[in-house]
Amino acid sequence: MLAEHPELWGEWVRVGSAGSLVGLLAHENADIAVAVVGVLGELTGEDVEAEGAQWDGLVDGLLEGDLLGLLVGTFGRLDEADEADREGVYHAMEVVENLCSRRETADAVGGNEGLVRWLLGRAQRKEEGVSQNKQYAAEILAILLQASAENRRRLAQLDAADVLLQLVAAYRKRDPEKGGEEEEFMEDLFEALTCLVDEPEGKAKFVEAEGVELCLIMLKEGKMSKRPSLRLLDHAVGGQGGVQVCQKLVEEGGLKTLFTMFMKKHDHQTTEHLLGIFNWMLRLLPANSAERIRTLAKFMEKNYEKTAKLTKLRREYLAKVEAAEQQMRQEFGGKGPQGEEEEEEWLSRRMEAGLFCLQTINVILAWLIAEDDGARKKIQALLADHDETFHDLKVRIEEQLQETDAETPEGKETRDILSTLMDFLE
Repeated sequence: MLAEHPELWGEWVRVGSAGSLVGLLAHENADIAVAVVGVLGELTGEDVEAEGAQWDGLVDGLLEGDLLGLLVGTFGRLDEADEADREGVYHAMEVVENLCSRRETADAVGGNEGLVRWLLGRAQRKEEGVSQNKQYAAEILAILLQASAENRRRLAQLDAADVLLQLVAAYRKRDPEKGGEEEEFMEDLFEALTCLVDEPEGKAKFVEAEGVELCLIMLKEGKMSKRPSLRLLDHAVGGQGGVQVCQKLVEEGGLKTLFTMFMKKHDHQTTEHLLGIFNWMLRLLPANSAERIRTLAKFMEKNYEKTAKLTKLRREYLAKVEAAEQQMRQEFGGKGPQGEEEEEEWLSRRMEAGLFCLQTINVILAWLIAEDDGARKKIQALLADHDETFHDLKVRIEEQLQETDAETPEGKETRDILSTLMDFLE
């Protein structure tokens, strides 16, 4: 009944009823605790027609009553061998997921070490197959890691990378059953890892736990795990702290694996991840380091066949992006975008056509031109075959520079790099 009248929640919290309800989670009768979990699920669920301020006030009142700590205690005393208790654990996790719908509360959940350790332990529990609760624990971990950088740093400190990598290692050569709990479990594990490695602390733990080596094995031997492991590597190599991942990738023989994949025909997403990895390696690996020299050498070997593949892909993506631009100009009355709404659509539709891949290829080619005279001549000849010059590359890179946000540290660094690379395209 209370769930249907959110206008009463403020007074209900004020008189202490929220704290009293939460306190019943500690009742010696586990059936009462399970019943309270059900009520909490109804009050915090997405189906409740409450205004944001009403929901926030309710949740704050529940948290002040030590909801998180008491939920940890509830998890600890329910026996999942019993069906009622097993359902109680599931509904208690539903409450945790509901709390994560607000970032501030998700941070509070991530800051409760006992709860996070329970989720990690539940995802690790050995079972015959993958139960609904095991999958749900992995899903909530992924939600927490998506929620904020602070949560990602916290879980990195709790060695979540090692736990998650041990769990995904089961899919090196074996696929989960398609369409079942286990497939979703594997996807949640990869999503959690991919979020974790977006932070420098997560990257360091990923390298320490031999995540690079595991991903390379999956790229060579995996089936369903191949695509998410490539995406994971793409996130791991980039940004602050990515250089150690790039170096480890080269040390472990990853160049051969990645460039062998690159020379085959792939879908757009796979190509995007491979290009992203190459771009970050050229951006981050130190000048004159053995790892950088080996990376550059892969583009030069076999008469620059990888470089030729890059220019071929560039033509394909350029044609798609130019077709999208032409179509939009017609829709905009022969002009470019006017106003914020049209500018957003202009960018969105060009991205859909492959703008990100086109820009990434342009930057990779510019790096090669800047670093190797042989590559410079080869790329110049390949562009000339289609009546293009370095100026055409420069125009697109200049456009990318103008669209890059200069307010963030990474954006400022990107603009500086693009500006420097343009000087080599004179």
